[in-house]
Amino acid sequence: MSLTILSVGYPLAPVSADTSGGAEQVLALLDRGLVEAGHRSLVIAPAGSRAAGTLLPVPAVSGSLDGDALASAQARHRAAIAAALSRHPVDLVHLHGIDFPAYLPEPGPPVLATLHLPPAGYPAAALRPTRPRTFLNCVSDAQARDCPPSPALLPPIPNGIDVEALQAQHARRPFALFLGRICPEKGVHLAIAAARQAGVPLLVAGEVFGYPDHLRYFETEIRPHLGPSCRYLGAVGFARKRRLLSAACCLLVPALAPETSSLVAREALACGTPVVAFPAGALAETIEPGRTGFLPTDVAGMAAAIGAAGTIDPAECRRVARARFSHRTMVAAYLALYGRLAHETRDAAA
Repeated sequence: MSLTILSVGYPLAPVSADTSGGAEQVLALLDRGLVEAGHRSLVIAPAGSRAAGTLLPVPAVSGSLDGDALASAQARHRAAIAAALSRHPVDLVHLHGIDFPAYLPEPGPPVLATLHLPPAGYPAAALRPTRPRTFLNCVSDAQARDCPPSPALLPPIPNGIDVEALQAQHARRPFALFLGRICPEKGVHLAIAAARQAGVPLLVAGEVFGYPDHLRYFETEIRPHLGPSCRYLGAVGFARKRRLLSAACCLLVPALAPETSSLVAREALACGTPVVAFPAGALAETIEPGRTGFLPTDVAGMAAAIGAAGTIDPAECRRVARARFSHRTMVAAYLALYGRLAHETRDAAA
């Protein structure tokens, strides 16, 4: 059965293989998988996004990402979704935005909202939707365990990565890497402290989004520590990300909030690079201590683990990534779910 799927991203984040957001990377992989499988993929995302299917762009937001900017972007999303549903025979709407309740469409085709945040990051009502034929899914077992019971909650579908695209190898260099959003809950300041204790240079890569608290965090907690032993590279696209992950002695993930998936940890393993992470959320089910990395619980433990990173076999990291984290497994699971939900809706309407 050929399907038409309308995928909707976060109003403030472009969608492409080069984007820094995990939700946007997953959306891009699903969009590509739909097209490769012969389905029709429609994508609502900010202008500048790239889609394998048909991009239905909304204006991109620049400057400060305050509440007014988000509210205006959400209103544009609501209008874009309504327009798409009026023009196209959509079988299912897949919402990826962390603010999806703000533009949940009127009753019609089934809606699947993938939860990319810890459940505590959503309003309680969002986890018990009253719209008919509206479903939720998590991206890891750890995240699903934290969700309140709901008839709308489906089994989790673990996030995947393009393992094949991450197979390029580069010469190892003696630096640790932090790669991700620059914000307090990612614990970048703790990565800096751990690398300093370990006596290993640190490269910090990632975007500082225009949220006031993120900008303050960078200026007060990150910038004062920059210098020869700690460099900030800014946002990086896919090719440079792959080079950095392949060359680093280890990836540091000192997350202070439960990680729902941590795509970057999985990408590092696909590049043969061990991960040193706090056991927050899904990181504890992603990293196998002593085999693919370490799970310390404080800065001192992270510093010690940086020193032990060389004991991890890069080939074993790659084998684990291929076996556990391929995007092909994720795409197949979503395509099967799309087909089931669309088929049930058609049967109910017959």
